[in-house]
Amino acid sequence: MTTARTATPSTARAINDRLALNLLLEQGPLTATELRDLTGLSRPTVADLLDRLQRTGLVAVVGERGEQRRGPNARLYALVASRAHIAAFDVRAGGVTLVVADLAGRTLATAEVPVEDDAAPGTAERLVRTLRETARGAGVEQLHTVAVGAPGLVDPATGRLQSTGKLPAWHAELLAELRRLPDTEVILENEVNLAGRAEYRIGAARDRDTFVLMWLGHSVGAAVILDGRLRRGFSGGTGEICFLPVPGTTGLPSADSSEGGYHGLVGSVAVCELARAHGLPAAPDGNAPAGEAAVRAALAALGPGEPGGPFLDALAERIAIGAASVCVVLDPGCVVLGGEIGRAGGAELADRVERRLAGLSPLRTEVRAGTAGGGAILAGAVLTAGDAVRRDLFGEP
Repeated sequence: MTTARTATPSTARAINDRLALNLLLEQGPLTATELRDLTGLSRPTVADLLDRLQRTGLVAVVGERGEQRRGPNARLYALVASRAHIAAFDVRAGGVTLVVADLAGRTLATAEVPVEDDAAPGTAERLVRTLRETARGAGVEQLHTVAVGAPGLVDPATGRLQSTGKLPAWHAELLAELRRLPDTEVILENEVNLAGRAEYRIGAARDRDTFVLMWLGHSVGAAVILDGRLRRGFSGGTGEICFLPVPGTTGLPSADSSEGGYHGLVGSVAVCELARAHGLPAAPDGNAPAGEAAVRAALAALGPGEPGGPFLDALAERIAIGAASVCVVLDPGCVVLGGEIGRAGGAELADRVERRLAGLSPLRTEVRAGTAGGGAILAGAVLTAGDAVRRDLFGEP
């Protein structure tokens, strides 16, 4: 016979505190009455937790609400967003974009730093110096957590970044330099995984606990979220679909190159080549912005006798080939198209991919256009850093 375990008073207080703090984070300032209604807690319990949270500096009275605007029931309580600050990095081959934000995730300052010479000495130090200057410009002296989104495999056991391509050495040097910041936690995550978190929390998959984000840009990758959890795999390689062997490429991928894999079918270079084959303009360098521009040109050229429709159908066919491979293994029920190319194609491309996918797989799969926007990686990094702060300050599990 087992004995039911009851929460100790301290555990119950911690649970109630977390509940109130998360409500203040999600909904903004609330009165004690509103907190009672939302939590179902008693008047004395709410009064006790508000007093306790004010003493810790996490909550403060910020005004009053109500017709008479006086008395304890009219007081508005809010999360003290300046209690901790975070930063987020989107690391690309040609530089970084960074954001400094408060505990509520509100952006306080941003910076873009190009890196034109990959081999230039002191690049990592310069980037961290820019972070410090950007933070100080926003009145922030101490960062609680920095979340970094970078291409490559992030080993779940060691937290180290392993390149699956030819990435510059300063990527790893930047991480080492950030980890020297005093009293600052540094979280490294694959960039597409961060974009997947953004789509899950604030984007196209907010109503889904299971879905796959397909990132279509210079290369292609995927973020896999099953039952509300991001899946990384044994070595952090879940979603490296650029290496997926598929029909239509000129060869096969290798351990050192994804050129013969799915990357060679839907990466931006291949998309630009496909656009030119359909009589659409596409820049010869074939980078991600060029692929995005080619898709937008196709959308502007829809109609009888126009090249936009045939190009989008051909692109949807290519995307659906990789999506079908993912779906018959994972059965996610929903695929979100993100990245520069997926975002540019919007609902028009997503609908075409869904129709073609239905002919390739017996598993019913909805295809949606990503809505987290061009800053999905940074948004996911801010969310990830914010989660880490709450685990520390709110005592969340």
